[in-house]
Amino acid sequence: MEYVQERVTTLHDLTGPLPSAPTDRAAVVVPMTEREYGGLAPDRVLSQLERLAPARVVVPLRASADRVGPFADWLDEFDLSLSVLWCNGSRLESLLDDHGLDGEFGKGRDVWLGIGQALDEEYVVVHDADTQSYSRADVQRLLFPLANGYDFSKGYYARVENDRLYGRLFRLFFAPLVRALSDSRDAPVLRYLAAFRYALAGEFAVTTDLAKRLRPQRSWGLEIGTLGDAFAYAGFDGSAQVDLGTHEHDHRAVSGPTGLSDMSSHVARALFRVVTDHGVDPDYETLPDRYREAAQSLVRSYELDAAFNDLDYDRADELDQVATYAAAIEPPGPDRRLPTWVDAPLSPADIAEAATADLEAVR
Repeated sequence: MEYVQERVTTLHDLTGPLPSAPTDRAAVVVPMTEREYGGLAPDRVLSQLERLAPARVVVPLRASADRVGPFADWLDEFDLSLSVLWCNGSRLESLLDDHGLDGEFGKGRDVWLGIGQALDEEYVVVHDADTQSYSRADVQRLLFPLANGYDFSKGYYARVENDRLYGRLFRLFFAPLVRALSDSRDAPVLRYLAAFRYALAGEFAVTTDLAKRLRPQRSWGLEIGTLGDAFAYAGFDGSAQVDLGTHEHDHRAVSGPTGLSDMSSHVARALFRVVTDHGVDPDYETLPDRYREAAQSLVRSYELDAAFNDLDYDRADELDQVATYAAAIEPPGPDRRLPTWVDAPLSPADIAEAATADLEAVR
């Protein structure tokens, strides 16, 4: 147990806290895909939210036309003020296309759509639905800093399961990449990114004013893009991170279209976009080698830490992942971030109307 403060305010789980928080003034956005239908983890998440009774729960749902109706029926069974936003119905897709917002899609775009439906509340909490160890305390802990003068709150937690260290994309890619960038340039944005103990965690809370100013990446870079927007709006003094204990999540393979290798490209693009926005110009020719050097140093540290805790550790596999992730280090290309809701060319009401019509049509 420790109580070290990082460059951003860090709240620790020292006593199993269940702090008082303004849950009655908060909307909780829980993105889902059809693979979550009826699953044990999302069932636990929604059951815990029933006990919490937030002002509103918004589920941005990506599902096929033949599955979305039964999925929405299942969500209706929970005793929550819950709205389903079908993210890939034909009317909604056409509406987005008409305003130049269609194209690449994924978790980031779904969350952006969901946040638009949550802006009537004072606070917005976003978290995933695949956490098998989820507790309603997560929402209370994330909201606590906001009720005490902060604008942004991000969760962190241990990823230790089955006697192994997980959180591989953060440990083996993001953290050493930020370290490599920091070794050649001392910039506030890099110090900010390095201060978060689990930058790729999907759990965060924001004031509605900040929620309106988020410019999400369309896919897996959402978490890093959010940190960049939080740095611009809240800075060090308005940001906090909160200990959410130990989380048990689904684990992804390294290869494949939704594997960690593919995700690393999205994370890299988001990271390079954020640091470039704040005056850092990465040297893409030397950065892969500097990343590998930083990652190999961290692998040595993780190996010792795992041995200290009598955990299994496959050094060769971890180094193979480092070599795979290095291929993602390249210029980010065109900026395809979504607009802030302050500047969006359509309103959340337009989104809700189209999504509701889509859902009613298939039901």
